[in-house]
Amino acid sequence: MSRKFLNSPTAYALGMFAMMVPSQAFSSFYSYYYVEKLGLGVGLATLARVVYLIWDAVNNPMAGYLSDRTNTRYGRRRPWIFFSVPFFMLAFVMVFAVPEGLGDSGLFVWFLTALVLFEAVATLLWVNYGALFPELFRGERLRAKASAIQQGYQILAILIATALSPLIYDSLGFGPMAVLYALVFGIFMLWFAFSVREDEGARAEKPLPLKQAFRETLTNKPFWTFNIANSFAQTVNGLLGSMIPFYAKYALKIPESQVAILLGSIFVTVIPLVAVWYWVVGRFGGLRSWRAALVVYGLSAIPLWFAQSLGGGVAAGIVVGFGMAGFLVTPNVLSARIVDLDAERTGRRREGIYTAVGGFITRSSGLISALAFWIVGLLYGYVSGDDPGPRPETTFRVLVSVVPLLLLAVSFGISMLMKDIGGEDAPKVRSDSGTGTGGSLHG
Repeated sequence: MSRKFLNSPTAYALGMFAMMVPSQAFSSFYSYYYVEKLGLGVGLATLARVVYLIWDAVNNPMAGYLSDRTNTRYGRRRPWIFFSVPFFMLAFVMVFAVPEGLGDSGLFVWFLTALVLFEAVATLLWVNYGALFPELFRGERLRAKASAIQQGYQILAILIATALSPLIYDSLGFGPMAVLYALVFGIFMLWFAFSVREDEGARAEKPLPLKQAFRETLTNKPFWTFNIANSFAQTVNGLLGSMIPFYAKYALKIPESQVAILLGSIFVTVIPLVAVWYWVVGRFGGLRSWRAALVVYGLSAIPLWFAQSLGGGVAAGIVVGFGMAGFLVTPNVLSARIVDLDAERTGRRREGIYTAVGGFITRSSGLISALAFWIVGLLYGYVSGDDPGPRPETTFRVLVSVVPLLLLAVSFGISMLMKDIGGEDAPKVRSDSGTGTGGSLHG
């Protein structure tokens, strides 16, 4: 392996690609699969998400704390990643390999069990992967560049998982699709894990005691402001990904075979547009760019309300892609800077605990998304694919247009409470450290 590729933004982005293929397929189609195809009620699906969130509140912060305290010759994060790979593959297949004849209660138990297992292993992966970003890349410009490359790979994965999935499950079924994506994940995740090396100095530091570690995290005001604002914005990503198949069926009235085209219109445009947002961050800084991305993303959802056909949906999807690109690139710059400031204050680099707690806050957006689905469904009479109610078209126009606009307005309002925390004065990585070098904007 070349020294230039080792610890490069491109090497790091391979991990994002690996995790996002199955993760996006999960978030985009598990509701559609269980509610529309298998007939699980929206109320039971929402209940399962609430149980998961309670479980996530416990395992997520602890995963970060344990990661920060890990000290092996292979690093703090990589051992957890290697350990999680096979279990993640099995849990993902379980989500979409549902036995026949379970009945309503059996289907709910299977769904809840699969959800808890999948998210538990996903927590270990995402916490340890995300914790590597502030350590490998230092300084606002380098982080913006690495984030842009990372998001380019993420969108490629999203495009595969969303645009190709309807074609795959239509011809092969959901179970074989899950096996295929699990194999893709395993190959690219191991490639990533073998292509990064951690900073020896970071793991040599004595970790903070449990009580002090959580106190320092819980009293960090910029951290909480940033992540609470992001949780509302993250809900929009989840809503658009999971509601588009319903929107295509009931609002645009197009066949399942054309859902891939609609999803592709959103995600194909994001890939080149991350370069635009990389330039915006370099020109205006992390905080102002993040706020601008929230505004643009909210406004970009409006055209989805007016689309009446595949052509109109594609045009609206292209507009959404521009707003989504900004939200994907800009948050990493600020979250990494928050970790830098904590390290200056405590004398410890605690990427794990911040990534974990931040991840729990933003993943709580899954509950907001589920509640939005349930509430809007109640308002307009949608229960499930077996009982869509009298106004399913309005149900899903509201969920992909009106709800995102409102959520992003809340997110922007909270973002105005955050003060500028700088970034360009962050310490630069030494040229001989091997971190943060190599790669290009286009990966």
